[in-house]
Amino acid sequence: MPDINKIVLTGGPCAGKTTALVKITEYFSAFGYKVFNVPEVPTIFSTAGWNYLTPNRELYYRGERAILETQLALENQFMDLANVCTKPVLIICDRGTMDISAYIKPEEWNEITAMAGTNTNELLERYDAVLHLVSAADGAEQYYTTATNATRYEQANEEGLRLARELDKKIIKAWTGHPHLRVINNHDDFEAKLNRVLNEISKVVGLPQPVQEERIFRVEIVGEIPECSESEITQTYLVAEPGSEVRLRRRRFAGGKVVNVHRSKKRLSETEIIETERQVDNNLYEQMLQQADPYRATIKKRRQSFIWKGQFFEIDTFLEPIDNLVMMETKGITESETVNFPPFVKVVEDVTGNPKYLNYNIALNR
Repeated sequence: MPDINKIVLTGGPCAGKTTALVKITEYFSAFGYKVFNVPEVPTIFSTAGWNYLTPNRELYYRGERAILETQLALENQFMDLANVCTKPVLIICDRGTMDISAYIKPEEWNEITAMAGTNTNELLERYDAVLHLVSAADGAEQYYTTATNATRYEQANEEGLRLARELDKKIIKAWTGHPHLRVINNHDDFEAKLNRVLNEISKVVGLPQPVQEERIFRVEIVGEIPECSESEITQTYLVAEPGSEVRLRRRRFAGGKVVNVHRSKKRLSETEIIETERQVDNNLYEQMLQQADPYRATIKKRRQSFIWKGQFFEIDTFLEPIDNLVMMETKGITESETVNFPPFVKVVEDVTGNPKYLNYNIALNR
C-alpha cells in the first residue's frame, strides 16, 4: 500500500487557497508524489443554484446535509484511488468536512453528522493536517477581492471585511482540536505565505525543510485577549539519540477534548531539518511516558491562541517547572516584516534565537 497523506487546505474568504493548490501540486509532483485535489464541495452546490443565505430553513438544512454527505463520498472515492497508486500520495481537500460546521448551528451540526453515521471527533481524525490560510480581510485588506469567486457573499467593503474576518475565526474554531492545525499568516510578500504552506506539508510527509526561526517574545498580558482559543498543555521530552529532539505533548481544550502528539525533530545540517508529528492514543501516550528524559522536567503551561491583524499568535503562560514566564510566539513572519503586536500585550524582550527560552532548555529547570 502506498504512503497516503490527506490534508485540508482551508481559510476565510480571499485567503489564497486556489493559488496554493496549484503550487502544492507542482511542488510535490516534482518529488514523486501523486497529488489528488478534492474540489470544494460547497462551491459545487452554490454554482448549481443552492444558496446558504436562503430564508427557507428546510432547504438550507438539507443543503448542508447534502454537502457533508457529498464531501465524505468524494474523499472516500479519492482514498480508493490512492490505495491503488504505486507512488506516495497526497490528497489535498479544498476545504474539509469541519468547514461545514462554521455555517450551521451546533445542534443542527450534531443532527446531520449523526445522520451521516459520524461525529466531530471522527471527522477530525480523517485528516493528517489542516492548514488554515488567514483571509486577506484580516491584515491584508488591500488585496481583498471578491472577483476570484463568483459565489462569495462577503463584499469588498467595510461590512464585507468584517463578515470575512468573523467567518475566518469561525473556521479556525471549527478545526480547533486537530493535532496538526496550522494557521498561515498573511505576508507583505504572498510568496512567503505559499512557502509556509509547502514547509508545513513537508513536515507531514517527512521531507526536509529549511530551518526557520519562530519569532518569540517575553511578554506581559496587560488586557483581555479577544476571541482566543484556550488550552492546557503538558509537555514531556523523551530520551532521544544525539542531534534529535523528541517531545510528547498532551493538549486539553475547552470542553474536555484531549489530543496527544508525538513529535520528532532531527537537524540534517545548519540549514535543513526533518520534523514529523503523529497523533497517539491515550494508551500509547502512557506507554511513551516511560521513555521520559530523566534530566528534563515536564512542562505545564496555559496556551491562548488568536489572530491579530492577519498574524497568528500563541501566548504561553508557564506553570511548571517555572511560573514566572509568559512568552508570545508567532510563526511565519520573516525578519523583514513587522510584527503586529496587539495592544493587550506588553513586550518585555525579544528572545528569538535565545537558547535560554527554548522549551527544551526550560525543561532543565528541575
